Amino acid sequence: MNPYKTKSSRIVWSCPWYSVRQDEIITPDGRPGIYNTVETTDAVWIVPVTPEGQIVMIYNYRYTVDDWCWEVPAGSVKPGQTVEEAAREELLEEVGGTAVSLQKIGQFYTANGFCNEVGHYFLATGVTLGATNHESTEVMDIRPLPIDEALRMARAGEISDGTAVLALLLSESTLRDISVSFASP
Repeated sequence: MNPYKTKSSRIVWSCPWYSVRQDEIITPDGRPGIYNTVETTDAVWIVPVTPEGQIVMIYNYRYTVDDWCWEVPAGSVKPGQTVEEAAREELLEEVGGTAVSLQKIGQFYTANGFCNEVGHYFLATGVTLGATNHESTEVMDIRPLPIDEALRMARAGEISDGTAVLALLLSESTLRDISVSFASP
């Protein structure tokens, strides 16, 4: 049951990646108000693990925060794509990766206070790397890291992208099992 009443709704701004919807509302306490929502498609985040037991991270420049950020491959789901197809496409585009196995590990709202984006999180194993196909706005370095190092960075706050941290930590038990198999003689 929605405690808000929507009187009107309109798109006030849009670009190829998202739009801003402005709703005229009545709040639960009966007051009139305006609520702006960023509308976008679903998105995917992928934790890629190579056959050698390394997580393929990207070190990505983000214009919005004017900073270099540690991330995992990610991107939007295009119209007509399944989330699995989008995950495989983004993995290939951003790190040149193809995966033997792709396992969905979770689904969450990424910023539910102002945006309707649903994030789908995957663990990709047996990832082999090849040529990338970055978009013109993507400035990133591909950096494979040992599993333990990537998890340490996530827990230490060295990875500032919250969705990457979430994807890594949701995958942690499986990643630890993979890491142990590489440590055994």
